[in-house]
Parts: sequence; structure tokens; C-alpha cells
Amino acid sequence: MAYGLEEFCRDCAASLRDHDGALGKEQVRANLERLLANERFVADTLGPDAPVGVQVLYRDPDQGFCVLAHINREPHASPPHDHGSSWAIYGQAIGHTDMTEYRRVEGSGAGRAALEVTGRYRLEPGHAGLYDVGAIHAIDFCEGARFVRVTGTDLEHVSRLKYDLATQSATAVESAHMRDKTPA
Repeated sequence: MAYGLEEFCRDCAASLRDHDGALGKEQVRANLERLLANERFVADTLGPDAPVGVQVLYRDPDQGFCVLAHINREPHASPPHDHGSSWAIYGQAIGHTDMTEYRRVEGSGAGRAALEVTGRYRLEPGHAGLYDVGAIHAIDFCEGARFVRVTGTDLEHVSRLKYDLATQSATAVESAHMRDKTPA
């Protein structure tokens, strides 16, 4: 029997519960690659009939992690960003995503932010990359790219930073959900 979404989510919960820190996240990353090897899962969840956009596949009630399918029609390049107090694992299913990793060499928080590139590589189908808490990265995916992203928590509740390389600055990014809860 092929490794499916239900088994993956169960294994994620166990890994994160039993192995706090790097080992648990690495197990999630490895298991995401195992899930992406399931051609039926990829076809059913991320195939040509899947709705365009971001779909929540699973939200764990105890550990808080989220599993999301990203179905993209158009190519897109994001600015460098982090996931605040959360980690993220990107697993490529269809197409490719070029990843660039950065290290902040000047400043902290919002404001002045000089970055230097620490790595560049391509995620091909079946491969997954881990971006730990505070890791700065940019994604650039091709037309029709489809990937699964696992986040340590629902990013709708996490303040993050977005970086502008031209102005060497960082700005805080909050989800619309967080802005709606801010008192006027």
C-alpha cells in the first residue's frame, strides 16, 4: 500500500511530539519526500484537476502543524522572507522551485536589513527542503509548479518579515487575519 496523506500526517504528529527540535523536523522532511513519491497522491491532490491556489490539506489539532497544497498556474518569484516563529518545509511535486537562502548581516527586526546569499539550488519533483525558524529564503517557481508546504503552525497567526534587497530593508508582514484582530 502506498504511503498516503493520512499516514504522513500521523507520522508528522509522532515525529514532532517525540523529537522536539531538528530531528523531528528532519523526519517530517524525509516523510514528505516519501509522500511525494506516491504518484496517486500527487495526481489526486496536485494534478491537473486540482483547484488553483493554496488548499489546506490538514491542520493538526494537537501539534499545530499545517499541510498545504500550492497549485500555481503562473510562474512567481517571492522576495526574501522568513516564517517568523514557525518553520516550513517545501516539497516539490510538479515543475521546479528555485530556492535562494540568505543570512542577515546587518540589522534585526523591521528596518535596516542587509542580506547575503548563503545558498542557491533547485527543488525538483520528489525533493523537500527545510527552512527553520527565522530562516530567510526566496522562492522562484516555474509555470504550473505544484508543491506541498508543511508549516510548524498556521501562518495566519504569525508575524513574519519580508526583505527588500534594493533598499536593504525588512518590513513586518501580518496576515489579514492578524490585522483584523488589531484594535483600531
